[in-house]
Amino acid sequence: MFTSQPWDVGSPNERPIGREARAGNHLPTLAPREDRNQHSCMSPFRNRHEAGRLLGERLRQYAGQPDVVVLGLPRGGVPVAFEVARFLGAPLDVCVVRKLGVPGHEELAMGAVAQGGLAIVNREIVEPLRIPQSVISTVADREAEEVVRREKLYRGDRPPLDVEGRTVILVDDGLATGATMAVAAMALRYHDPKKIVVAAPVGAPSTLEDLRDTADETVCVYTPESFRAVGEWYVDFSPTRDEEVQQLLSAEAQGDVAEYGERAVSIPVDDMTLEGDLWVPTGAEGIVVFAHGSGSSRHSPRNQYVARALEEAGLATLLLDLLTEDEERTESSKGFLRFDIELLAARLMSTTDWLRQDARTRGLGIGYFGASTGAAAALVAAVARGTDIQAVVSRGGRPDLATSALSRVQAPVLLIVGGDDTVTLDLNRKALQELAVEKRLEIVPGASHLFEEPGTLERVADLARDWFVDHLSKIEALAHRTAPAEHQFGH
Repeated sequence: MFTSQPWDVGSPNERPIGREARAGNHLPTLAPREDRNQHSCMSPFRNRHEAGRLLGERLRQYAGQPDVVVLGLPRGGVPVAFEVARFLGAPLDVCVVRKLGVPGHEELAMGAVAQGGLAIVNREIVEPLRIPQSVISTVADREAEEVVRREKLYRGDRPPLDVEGRTVILVDDGLATGATMAVAAMALRYHDPKKIVVAAPVGAPSTLEDLRDTADETVCVYTPESFRAVGEWYVDFSPTRDEEVQQLLSAEAQGDVAEYGERAVSIPVDDMTLEGDLWVPTGAEGIVVFAHGSGSSRHSPRNQYVARALEEAGLATLLLDLLTEDEERTESSKGFLRFDIELLAARLMSTTDWLRQDARTRGLGIGYFGASTGAAAALVAAVARGTDIQAVVSRGGRPDLATSALSRVQAPVLLIVGGDDTVTLDLNRKALQELAVEKRLEIVPGASHLFEEPGTLERVADLARDWFVDHLSKIEALAHRTAPAEHQFGH
């Protein structure tokens, strides 16, 4: 069953596999990685779901393409793949692969086996340890049976997705040695896909380089030279349970991945159209509209980071460009429209009206998240739309540009300002006194205007999430809630 390559390759039918399968190429040596120094200061992922959303952004070019399918490697790769599939609007399935652990040291992979009985063995592990062929075969047979069992467990009676002639995005939660991913990609070649994309939130650079001989494309969010272990790149790396895999696949089968998730939307406003990215998770109680400020857009990494934190809490989000593409081009040279608060607020109001009519969002409580001049627009729009707006959060905002509206705002307001952004802090302190509703000023120590310092944007995301979770409810649920007593906070 096995050949004499550094990574031995075998299958029941002994068919050649690889990107150049018809030429008979085999998988190159994937040497075990040695421990390295601690990784760099890049922020770890909160959990696999957040990692999947970030990975989905890196795979944006595949969004909306009808021939794309996403396959997750159980178990840890499935939550990541679920978010990727949701981001891309693509169907989701599993590609079951089992590691071949060294007897007595099962955490050390001497190879892997995939559906159909395909297996690879790493001779650079096996030969120094003098592991007999009989032992390798016993482990491989046992794990092959487990592959069959897990496929039935995860899919139930549903057939596997047909990948012939399609672009397959193969997802795991990280790539260390790459053994599991390699055998999964090789197994897929038997089904004649058009293209195989190997994708993971984090991976060792040398492993990615090796995998390029097996996959047509590799995509990672982080490829740190100091890579030691996948778990180091997650705050929460708790084991994924079989039940979670089943639930995620069931949600996909019921249409949740395709029906919900991020969609590019075009919102008509007067004689023009505004572009946005709408995300509506299943069971959302409210939606937060992001009003960007001067020099920003819906692609702002700061707003996207906060949006991901809100989505993780089950809230829907709409990242919106309040200016058209033509206006953006003009703005780059003149820069006056972003300070036209009346214009920005009017467009935010039109967006609110659109949300009230759209079937996906009409029953959700609405909140505004404004940055810089977008915060002023949010406050003005909140006054105009009255009780339709349930909460407002300002990040480094300019509420002073909405002075005439402050005393008439009805929605609870949270003002977040960096402690080192002294000018903006002074403006927000004055605005706080003008607000006559539930309000709070939060000062993030050591943060500048853009919250670029380590940990400061995370603090913004946490504060905004808690504020919106506390204040947003579906419209039909409002009548059943007891209104909280108003109180004021100040720092």
